[in-house]
Amino acid sequence: MRGDKKKWMTPMAGAYDDRDGLIWMDGALVPWRDAKVHVLTHALHYASAVFEGERAYGGVIFKGHEHSKRLLASAAALDIPSRWTAEEIDEAKDLALKANGLTDAYVRALMWRGSGEDMGVAAALNPVHMSIAVWEWGAYYGDAKTQGAKLDISRWKRPSPETIPCHAKASGLYMICTQAKHQAQARGCSDALMMDYRGYVAEATGANIFFTRDGKVHTPTPDCFLNGLTRQTVVGLLEKNGVEVIERHIMPDELESFEQCWLTGTAAEVTPVGQIGDYNFEVGAMAVDIATQYEKLVRGNR
Repeated sequence: MRGDKKKWMTPMAGAYDDRDGLIWMDGALVPWRDAKVHVLTHALHYASAVFEGERAYGGVIFKGHEHSKRLLASAAALDIPSRWTAEEIDEAKDLALKANGLTDAYVRALMWRGSGEDMGVAAALNPVHMSIAVWEWGAYYGDAKTQGAKLDISRWKRPSPETIPCHAKASGLYMICTQAKHQAQARGCSDALMMDYRGYVAEATGANIFFTRDGKVHTPTPDCFLNGLTRQTVVGLLEKNGVEVIERHIMPDELESFEQCWLTGTAAEVTPVGQIGDYNFEVGAMAVDIATQYEKLVRGNR
């Protein structure tokens, strides 16, 4: 960590609709409190919205262009025609960071169907909007990075690809994640592990998951949930280290055979897991080492 660690770890105070700063919205910087939409916005009623969560380190958004391209891919999957290219989205994100005077920050890009002539399920006549907000956001799971996160096991399952655009980062897909996390927090947990529609281990509510056994790493096949950019980065780091990564379907009863576990995601970064339900895991050398390597990578932007 550089000398600005304390600033990075201090959360921005106040409700998210009542803060100082500027939000990029449809090509212009507007005061934070004025970045509003109408109550009949289509996305509010029918979830016609996609988003990206990104982190900037030292003023540079890690894999920012990849996130911009994924935002466009998600929009296309939901039949939302973008008015912006990936390069224009990159420029807007950089502008939002600079306008708010932030270097280490979380970046939230959102694209949605607004209010217009359509107010039923169809929304082809409604305009598409985009906003970019940035704020300081420390460790997503608090002190879990050193102690290991505690996860509940959710009753909600990731749906079949035949029912949803499962590889899109779409707002509506997070409804069951919110419910799962509320239940987890009520039970004193940081998050929840979700299975997929077939009963295989899938992911946490906003992060991918990895396990270790006998020096090898096992991670669920992302065939019905998002193959996160952080997940892909961590797989690359492990393979560069000569660690065998086995991507496969994992049954819940295998959890007791794994030694270490960690979560990956833009917000979560790399967070070790100490417990899932009744199963305990060591916050061991591999989990700590890959978290350290990831931290060095994102701060060097190599």
